Amino acid sequence: MPEFPPDVAEADAATRGRRTTRAVVTVAFTFWTTMAGTTAPTPLYPLYGQTFGFSPFTVTVVFAVYALGVVAGLLLFGRLSDQIGRRPTLLIAAALSLSAAAIFLMAQNVAALLFARVVSGLSAALVTGAATAALTELIGPNARIRPATLALFANMGGLACGTLLAGILADLAPAPLRTPWWVIGVLALLGLLGVATIGESATRLPGFTWQVQPLHIPAEIRAGFLRSAMAAGAGFAVLGVLTAVTGLFLGALHQSSHTLTGLVVFVAFACTALGQLLVRAVRAAVALPAACLGLVVAAALIAAALATTWLLPLLIGAAVTGVATGVAIGYGVGAIVTSGAPQYRGASVSTFFAILYTMLAVPAIGVGVLIRAWSLRPAGQLFSLAVAVLAAGVLLSLLGSRRRS
Repeated sequence: MPEFPPDVAEADAATRGRRTTRAVVTVAFTFWTTMAGTTAPTPLYPLYGQTFGFSPFTVTVVFAVYALGVVAGLLLFGRLSDQIGRRPTLLIAAALSLSAAAIFLMAQNVAALLFARVVSGLSAALVTGAATAALTELIGPNARIRPATLALFANMGGLACGTLLAGILADLAPAPLRTPWWVIGVLALLGLLGVATIGESATRLPGFTWQVQPLHIPAEIRAGFLRSAMAAGAGFAVLGVLTAVTGLFLGALHQSSHTLTGLVVFVAFACTALGQLLVRAVRAAVALPAACLGLVVAAALIAAALATTWLLPLLIGAAVTGVATGVAIGYGVGAIVTSGAPQYRGASVSTFFAILYTMLAVPAIGVGVLIRAWSLRPAGQLFSLAVAVLAAGVLLSLLGSRRRS
């Protein structure tokens, strides 16, 4: 085998390093912009309601179908990137994100909004697994930046920034229901073109076979799995309701700023990322009880905000909800990865997130029904009570199991 001079070998290594860095940046950017597109409608819902003349209940349904799209994507295409490759799956996800932005841009009725949300949910389901796997393969285990950390910031950073970006554009730019989608569409297009220029990171590609991802609750950690799923699900329920009706709540406070709506949801998702980082520094025995207690406190703060019509408790409640939810997610996924059977690990993670996204959607619709029957304030207070009861129930179950053991 021929030996190359040191300077040639070093130049080749530098070239490979630059290609890898560009691929990592491209994948992370595509992940970020796809997730940003999923929360961009949040500050725009009041405007859509005024333009198309629909009720708060319709707002919650438009939001909820996104979560149903994610669940469908996880179950139907959860293994797609393992079969056809990370790059093709990322291309499909970016194309779906671009399509959703185009549908929103041209929307003339509620049906178009519903369709766009389903497409957006499918894009999120595809990009999450493919981008996380690609970053793991590109970065490797010995890099200074952990792939899971970068994936976390791309995921939660996109969810947080999408709503804030759309809110700022809706306030400052012309055509508030058009300009945000032009920007999101351009970002999605850049991600699509970027992914088209990088190579494939996966090595074994068996080819596509149609198979619904089976749900699996690991028997060896069933109790811990269900407790963490219920705690994280309670947090997701709050995140879902905040994402769906924060604009309506601020409207009741005579706050017309779309940026402020985006800021509340930004705080919630940014703190969810923070919670997932904090769980690494917290003892496992403390993590889930602390998350449950945090959710009870957050529910009380949100109920107080509804009762007093003060903005500060809402912001603090969003932050506490995010941290507690992030801790519960980190605890649950960590338990699956470290204690679950390896051959069912993928199915267990998919089941965990299918529960979470179901909890994101269903309570939001329930709150919409209550708003239509009563009004925003009693509906939100009853929802806060239900979240507090669920989190407290998980906490009592944890304490009871430890006393027995």
